[in-house]
Parts: sequence; structure tokens; C-alpha cells
Amino acid sequence: MITETHAVRIPLRVTFRRVDSRTALLIRGEAGWGEFSPFPEYPPQVTAWWWRAAQEAATEGWPAPLRNAIPVNTTVPAMDPERAHAMVRASGCRTAKVKVAERGQSLAHDEARVEAVRDALGPDGHVRVDANAAWDADQAVAALRVLDRAAGGLQYAEQPCSTLEEMAAVRRRIDVPLAADESIRTAEDPLRVAGLEAADVVVVKVQPLGGVRRALRVVEAAGLPAVVSSAIETSVGLAAGAALAAALPELPYACGLGTATLLEGDVTHAPRLPVDGRIPVGPVEVNDGLVEEWAAPPSADIHDRYLAAAAAVGAAASDGHHGSGGREPSGSDRDSARGGPAHA
Repeated sequence: MITETHAVRIPLRVTFRRVDSRTALLIRGEAGWGEFSPFPEYPPQVTAWWWRAAQEAATEGWPAPLRNAIPVNTTVPAMDPERAHAMVRASGCRTAKVKVAERGQSLAHDEARVEAVRDALGPDGHVRVDANAAWDADQAVAALRVLDRAAGGLQYAEQPCSTLEEMAAVRRRIDVPLAADESIRTAEDPLRVAGLEAADVVVVKVQPLGGVRRALRVVEAAGLPAVVSSAIETSVGLAAGAALAAALPELPYACGLGTATLLEGDVTHAPRLPVDGRIPVGPVEVNDGLVEEWAAPPSADIHDRYLAAAAAVGAAASDGHHGSGGREPSGSDRDSARGGPAHA
């Protein structure tokens, strides 16, 4: 049972994938707080998964943790090299994920940013890049060869191409490990990733996958190392990501859960900010004063979107798609969600 809801909107410190703020509905139930914060372009068939994740957090809670802190990377937006260098040095993290292939920027911009990040981390840090599916196979091969040299060796490249077939072709031509992110959205997707040998790592996010338990099943189906990432959430959403990372049998890579640094504020006095490159595992206590400070304007439609998502879940159930996951999004649903900014 949901006992309390609050709509908030928090500006971002820097524009991130053409988004300058995050709007969320925080819901409270007997198990604690959940977050519903899908991006504006996502239709109800897709936001239904985000609704399920929020409900799980608020009414069921999460599996028992296997670890009490999660190593995280810092996420570097498509900014100038000087700012990127300063951001990485200030983060305290030993792994940095660098956004590349930004619209309006060149490969030379990406190369300079990656070089600056490597310098900030030193020789022992890990550099990974994320193209958000911007390249075709030939572009990806050419770009990743340049960026691998600039980084002194990339840990991996996240979603260089939009299709698994293209990623499989890239993987056969270069030595840089690849991670699948946008390609992991349904229970069938990890099986395709493995079958096509399209990636070495899977990136998973709690809200798009419908909750911690469902994400654990997706990782198990993939049979590949997993990195838990955020959708640029408040600390309530980041706590769900930490719960997933804490429940994974193995956690070989730093996770993309250090994104609280990208927000101008938060809804708790104990935000999930990295300390020595780690964030804690455990529930978040939402503060009434901060909720009031960051209250979403009346024009925000997050309540309506929450109700529309719930209706989509109900419609899927009435169609006979019962079970813990409900209906898998169709191909058209997934396509409508791709290309958006929910990739941290």
C-alpha cells in the first residue's frame, strides 16, 4: 500500500544528453521509498517497467545484500577537457565513464576528453567510453581505435552501435571489450546478446528493467559480467541500483551509480555521493524540507504519467500476461525508448 507521494524536479549541474533537469515521483510504502522517474518521451508501455520498480521498492523491499558498499565510476558528460579533468580528480573514483559521440562534436573532441580523463586518473585508473549507440560498425571501429590509444587502453566501450548485429561485427574487428546497455531491456535481450556474441559485459538499470529482482533474472540469463548503472535518479533511485549491485553474486566492475554528483540537490540529507569511489548500500530517508524545496511545478505531469503506467500494467495483466514481470515491451515500445537520455 502506498501511503505518501511527492513530485520533485531537480536541475542538473550540466546538460546531460540534452536534459537539464530530472523529474521524479517519490512513493512511500510499508517497505520504504521508491522512485518513478522515466524520461519525458517514454510511453506508458515503457514506463510501466519504471512503475513496477518503484512499487517493488516501496511495497516489497529488496533481496538481502551480499556486500555493504558498491564501487562506482564517475560519469563524465561531453564537456571540455579541462572541466573533465577537474571533475574526475574531484570525484575520488578510480574508474571514469566518458560520454563520446555527442551531436555537434567531433572525434577530436572525444579524443581530447579521454586523454584528459586518463591524465586525471593516472596510469592505474580505468577509462570506459559510452557512445549511446551513435555509430555504425565502421565508425565504431575507427573511433574506438583512436579512443583506445588516447586512454592507454579502454576498460570497455558501452553500446557503440544501435543493433546487436553491428556490435557483434565490431567485436570481431577490434580488441576493445564491448558492453551492451540500450540492447538490454527485455528478458529475451540477454539471450540475443550471448547468442550473437555481441558483448563482453551487460549494463543493467533497475527502473527500465522493472525492479531489482527482475534485473537479477536478466543478468542470470545473460551469463555475462554485469555493471549496474543509473538513469540519473535521486538518491532514492540510486539506493535501488545499489541494492541490485549488492545482490549480484559477482561484481567485477565499478558501477555507474555515482551520478548524484550531477544533480543540483537531492531529497535526503544523506545523498548517495561517492566517498573514496564507493557508495553505501541501504535505504534512503527522504527529508520533508528537501522535498518541499525541490517540489515539481504544477505543470509537471509526473502524477499523470504514474497513473498511465499503472494502467498499462493493469491492461497487460488483463490480457493474460501475468507473472512477476508482466508483458514484455514490444519492439516498437523499445524503439520509442531508445535514443533518449536515460543512459548514465
